[in-house]
Amino acid sequence: MLDHEPLEANARPSLRVIEAVANADDVDPAGLEPPLYDVVDTNALDRLFEPTASGTTARRGQVSFRYRGHEITVHSSGRVDLE
Repeated sequence: MLDHEPLEANARPSLRVIEAVANADDVDPAGLEPPLYDVVDTNALDRLFEPTASGTTARRGQVSFRYRGHEITVHSSGRVDLE
């Protein structure tokens, strides 16, 4: 399992997933095929763990899906795991 912490605290989950997969597959993030939005609703993924006005995440938990042969898990903490 590869574990990727966000590079910046306010990075959107969809961007963290793209970065993690591109790093794991050693490819340019812009060249990922298929695009992430073809596999998962990236807007919904980003909204799922949006910070609240107090700066904490709105929800707790995780969401998992398959992308480019990886089982991706996005945690409310911002962590992205690839298996």
